Formats: sequence, C-alpha cells, structure tokens
Amino acid sequence: MQKPAVALLSGSVLCSVSLLLIFNSCGGSSSTQSSGGNPPPPGKIKHVVIIFQENRTPDNLFQDQVLIGRGADIVQSGTNSQAQTVSLVPIGLATNFDLSHSHDSFYAMYDSGKMDGADRVPCVPAANCPAKPQFTFVQTSDVQPYFQLAEKYTFGDRMFQTNQGPSFPAHQFIISGTSAPTATSNLFAASNPNLGPAGCIAPPGELVVMVDPSGQGSSRQYPCFEHPTITDLLNSAGISWRYYAPSAGSIWTEPDAIKHMCQPQTVSGVLTCTGSDWNNVIIPPQQVLTDIANQQLAQVTWVIPTGATSDHASVNDGSGPSWVASVVNAIGNSSYWADTAIFITWDDWGGWYDHVAPKVINDGTSWGSGYVYGFRVPLIVVSPYAKAAYISHATHDFGSILKFIEETYSLPSLHYADSPADDFSDCFDFTQTPVTFHFVPSPLKADFFLNDRRPPTDPDD
Repeated sequence: MQKPAVALLSGSVLCSVSLLLIFNSCGGSSSTQSSGGNPPPPGKIKHVVIIFQENRTPDNLFQDQVLIGRGADIVQSGTNSQAQTVSLVPIGLATNFDLSHSHDSFYAMYDSGKMDGADRVPCVPAANCPAKPQFTFVQTSDVQPYFQLAEKYTFGDRMFQTNQGPSFPAHQFIISGTSAPTATSNLFAASNPNLGPAGCIAPPGELVVMVDPSGQGSSRQYPCFEHPTITDLLNSAGISWRYYAPSAGSIWTEPDAIKHMCQPQTVSGVLTCTGSDWNNVIIPPQQVLTDIANQQLAQVTWVIPTGATSDHASVNDGSGPSWVASVVNAIGNSSYWADTAIFITWDDWGGWYDHVAPKVINDGTSWGSGYVYGFRVPLIVVSPYAKAAYISHATHDFGSILKFIEETYSLPSLHYADSPADDFSDCFDFTQTPVTFHFVPSPLKADFFLNDRRPPTDPDD
C-alpha cells in the first residue's frame, strides 16, 4: 500500500490552495506563473519535437559549472536520513546497478518535504552498488553534448515530473496529461506493469497500481486506458504527428496503453495494436533521422529512446548524449531549424538525489489531487527562438509541453495537466534575431545509430 499523500503536507511545504495555484506558484520557482501565456506568433513555430530521455535529476546529470555560474540551482551535496551532509561523487553515465524510482521510493526520498530520504531508496543488485549510490553525479566527460546544448540555449532548473512514480505513468503524462484510466476517473496509475509487456497488448495478468485522491494505493488495474490525448486534438485539426519508439509493448510506448489508439486485436495468435493511430507509431526510433533527412518530419514528434540510448541506469550504454545530439543536429542542419522548437527532458528522477522539494496538495477535489508534482527532471529548450544562454527558474512540468503544443496549433485544452501548466513563455523570445545553429559534437555520430542493427533494448522500469 502507498502512504497517504496527506503525509506530504506537513511542515513548511503545506499549501492549502487549489491545484491551479499549486501549479502556478507553489512549484519552487520565484516566478509567478499564469495558466495563460504568450503563444508563438503565427508561423514562427511549425514543428515541435519532444525528446524524452530517462531517469535523471538536475543535481545528478548537470554538474555543469557554466550553468551553475549563471545561477542554475544545482548543488554538490545533500542530506541523508541521519541528518548528515553527503558530498555527491562522480560516476559514469552507464552503470551496472539501478535505483528504485517507484511511488514508494518517492515518499521515502521526499520525507514530508525535507528531501533527506535518498539513502532509503533501494539500489539493486546490491553486489554492484557503490557506497551511497543515490548521492552521485554523472562525470562531465560523459555528458558534454548535453552541456553544450544547455549552455547555448535554455536550461530549466524548475522542470518537474508531473507524477510521483516510474516510467509507465510518466509516459502517459507526456502525451495525455494524465495517467487516469478514463476521462472521469479520480484514480491514477502510479506504477509500472508487474509482468512484462505493457498497455492494451499486455497479458491478462498484467496490472498497475492505482492511487486514489488521497494518494493511497487503493487498487490494481489492467494497463489499457481510454481517455482523450493530445493526438486526438492534433488529428481533429489535421496536424501531423509521429511517435518514435523502441517496441510495440514497451512501457515507454504510450500509445499502446490507450485503447482507441491501439485498438488491440489478435493477429496470428499475438495481441497486436491495429488502430489507425498506430500507423503514426514508428519503430525503431532511429527512423526519425531518416525522416528528417527525407523532409518527412511531422508537425509534432515524440522521440523515445531505446534502452541503450536512454540514460537509464543499468540499461544504457553511455550513448544517450550522442543520440540526442544526432537528432538535434539532424534538425539543426535542415530546413526545419527555422521553425522548430525542441524540448529535451527526462521522464522521471530515477532514484538519484535532488535537493528541490516539489509541492503537492491533497484537497480531494482538484485535478490530480494527491499526485502532483514528482521530483525535478532536467529541461533543455532548443530553437532559433529559445533564449540564448538562459536559465529558466519558472515552474514547468509535462503539462507545459502539451500547453505549448495547444497554443502553437490553436487547439483546445485537454483539461488535464495542460490546463494549469505554464507554456514555456519565459524560455522564448520570438522578437530576437533567430539563433544560428551550430553543430553539436558528440562521440558517436548519426551513422552509428542509423547502422545499429542490435534489437532495441526495452526498459526494465
């Protein structure tokens, strides 16, 4: 069972206000956010690309002295449950261990807003875990492409994962703004599937934990949901979209968990997604590089990595920064650069230490009550209109990406996380002289990924 969310409201972090106010002013930023904003002027942005990496926090992934010197809120030490100060120590991006990033581990690390429970986050397998594995950061030599992008364009140090758990619900939020099973449900998926393949093509015994409005893990449910998504709005408006993913049954392939997108049917004895929307799910993800080169980039694009390129502890091979650089370089060196906004973010915190406490509420009535926010994740905004060498301290979350898409293409609101979210207005200056793109060097080039014939590695969690 999950601990009730009311436990998160003790002490100085209590915000007895509506969810709208929580998203607008209680997310840790000194900036006051409006649920409205300044949408891009017509014609400025015609393509939106979301690159969704895995399982990192700003304190863990962005120990970049240039960003810190510009005021990015990144620290070099943390506090454990014994009230001891623990220095963060460097490790490689690729590891042979993983940290829990479950809903329970969120509560353990959060500790009623004290952010001193990281040492209570489990590490597995124990034999591979270094001392104090949660209090580590990725050595700078492994992530130089990320640093170069963050230093040149906009880096956000108040980007929050919208949910308080692992990848399956996080990927629901990035395309739907919710992990509720139906449009009217007050439950939210809060865990990964327990057996293997996910979504509407999962085996019958596959279940995910659902939390109720109090934040209590009240039930388990088959992970095939039915509610509106941003792709429905795009379809209605005739806006093209594609979702590049590692495999059909991955917990990172969100369309497989929405019934009307997947339309599961048994084909040759195998439960298979057959819906018309499924034609926009492109496997494997490196096809995005070919599509950009062939002038076939959709107006809205999600780019989901394979396990090897994901930055996910224990499954990545260190190639994630090169993968991201390859996608950005492909866009930057094409005609798409002039009118594209690229959002690079990570789906959850991965169990790594971070010092900024998210603020959550439990009024039992508002959207997402008891289940927002999760911890910080990094954010890089890349565009000719992104503010150059800028640190955004404004509060953003996955709903902000949906709102930006809605405003860019004059779409209605989904009325989920998008409704109260900001729209990244502070990250852009549409009056500035467009930033000239410069190639981002990386250890591996696009050809490596285009010629990689290894079967895509699916995530473990």
